[in-house]
Amino acid sequence: MTETTGGRPSGPRCIALVGPYQSGKTTLLEAILHRTGAISRMGSVKEGNTVGDASAAARAHGMSVEVNVASTEFLGDTYTFIDCPGSVEFAEDARAALVACDAAVVVMEPDPKKVPALQLILKQLDEIGLPRLIFINKIDKAEGGVRDMLAWLQPASSQPLVLRQIPIWKNGIAIGTVDLALERAYIYREHAPSEVVEIPAEEKDREAEARFEMLEKLADYDDELLETLLSDMEPPTDKIFEDLHKELAEGLITPVLLGSAENENGILRLMKALRHDVDGIERTAARLGVDPEAKGVGWVMKTFYLQQGKMSLVRVLAGSLSDGDTVHASGGNSARIGGLFTLFGQEARKISGPARAGDAIALGRLEGIGTGEAISLDKAELPDIAVPPGPQPVYGMALTVSDRKDEVKLTGALAKLMEEDPALVLKHDPDTGEMVLWGQGEMHLRVALEKLKEKFGVSAEAHPRRIAYKETIRKPARARGRHKKQTGGHGQYGDVILSIRPLGRGEGFAFSDTITGGVVPKQYIPAVEAGVKEYNERGPLGFPVVDIAVTLEDGSYHTVDSSELAFKLAARLAMSEAMKEASPVLLEPIVHVKIHVPSEATSKVTQIVSAHRGQILGFAPREGWTGWDTVEAHMPEAEIADLIVELRSATAGVGTFEFAFDHMQELTGKLAEDVIRRFGAGAGEG
Repeated sequence: MTETTGGRPSGPRCIALVGPYQSGKTTLLEAILHRTGAISRMGSVKEGNTVGDASAAARAHGMSVEVNVASTEFLGDTYTFIDCPGSVEFAEDARAALVACDAAVVVMEPDPKKVPALQLILKQLDEIGLPRLIFINKIDKAEGGVRDMLAWLQPASSQPLVLRQIPIWKNGIAIGTVDLALERAYIYREHAPSEVVEIPAEEKDREAEARFEMLEKLADYDDELLETLLSDMEPPTDKIFEDLHKELAEGLITPVLLGSAENENGILRLMKALRHDVDGIERTAARLGVDPEAKGVGWVMKTFYLQQGKMSLVRVLAGSLSDGDTVHASGGNSARIGGLFTLFGQEARKISGPARAGDAIALGRLEGIGTGEAISLDKAELPDIAVPPGPQPVYGMALTVSDRKDEVKLTGALAKLMEEDPALVLKHDPDTGEMVLWGQGEMHLRVALEKLKEKFGVSAEAHPRRIAYKETIRKPARARGRHKKQTGGHGQYGDVILSIRPLGRGEGFAFSDTITGGVVPKQYIPAVEAGVKEYNERGPLGFPVVDIAVTLEDGSYHTVDSSELAFKLAARLAMSEAMKEASPVLLEPIVHVKIHVPSEATSKVTQIVSAHRGQILGFAPREGWTGWDTVEAHMPEAEIADLIVELRSATAGVGTFEFAFDHMQELTGKLAEDVIRRFGAGAGEG
């Protein structure tokens, strides 16, 4: 349970480290663990020996591909850090974890080109209502003043940015900071605590101005502080810290701190800000609608498959959870806890427990319970916690195994993989019969296939998914189909005359008859329709036939030799003849796409769409986003296979899109010939 000690929060805290790709989150985690004594030596991402990014996939690709977890102690309190991937392709792995954190540290480089990526992250935090601080990392490599940084950072944030520190410059390099709340200066020492010094004389005017600006922003939400400032009085330090704590917790401000994770500069100041300003589990539980008096309630932040088996990272939101307890989940399943563990990178350390409110621990063997589910000892105490929906998958590949007997094994391994990474979606395409794995990009699926092999021992081949082409007709036609066969006993006889005509796009299939006089007995008419439908599964071009009306006009029968099968075969023959005369044409699916990109990339994106046979429908500012546009277009589904790859290339990795089927459209000429040759009637010829 979170308590208050000397006017500040205490108890276990759970902090997310978020930020754009390569902003230094994993290095910051390493610096925090070293500075707080959890590790004896600070590792390096380049050397591949950090606590975070210790998985084979992360080491192979030199980037975070999933959430990393590590806990440490600082001045008597436990802090669990959730190091979240920065790449857009892997960011969804953290969505459920963020929900149950107390706050986020947004790690940002002093580089305005990273602002669009920062916006993606801040929007996600806004959706959850998660308090956040910004840690401007690599301050020793900054160019330009801190005011310039705030100028390009502020439009990305829905909350006012409040500068907590200003850098001390020497020869254009930040050599330390001044804490504006404490009015205390710190000179950086590499891989050692900063040295406390008097504020340099040349910095005092700048410090006084920056401090007053900080106090003015705090006073926007505190009338008492505003009166103090208007009276030209100096507010007590305790009052300043009280406002920083309160306004951060209520989501009114975003404090900004400075440092260099690689050199371990600014780490202790960051930890003290977390200690003094960030509330713990009580406020988080209240935000999530959890009864603080509940016997035992938790939230599954992430699922891992480690050497010990399935591990569910759970934030205990109220009460306590112990080994052997049976918990009920919001998804409807129940499970018995098979061990309590703390996670430290890839290492799971067993503990005796119990886990109490505020703890973030791994529970063993929660079979049937997945990421993003609430769990409770008492079904009646299960909270209704919603995770904001993530973006639509944008990149799909069809999966096959070389040995058919491995298909069941593949399905089981994919189920575990999707437990670990809910951003992966497996769909069976009824039109093509393919099993398609969808994700957030080419790298996302590549890593997923690597995990399939390394963690679950299943090798799957990925290849471009097939597009569900169809065919239809352009003009009416009429043909007779007669099936006549004499055998030793009863023969076979069916005779029909069918007329076909095109329907409007999207109208599907219609069947009717104009039979009079019983020339085709009523009991055989359903067989004729069944024969037509069977034929329509693969037309003359090699694809399903749609948007066609078929009428049974005439025919004849034999009292002995006619049968349902004979009339079904006769209908197929009639369709085959009629379709040849009806100008069959290929149809391709067209999707409606909404492409979201920074405004400076809009012209590039319209060129990309046009180059992929797309029709621009228009573009406008993206609703609720500063400096972003949404481009809408119609595009052939065949052209969006690699669209996300080109969008990310044109937008420094942040562009994305959503799509939905819109209509079928004729495809002619060489493109149609190529499709028919590869996938239709011409497939396998030559």
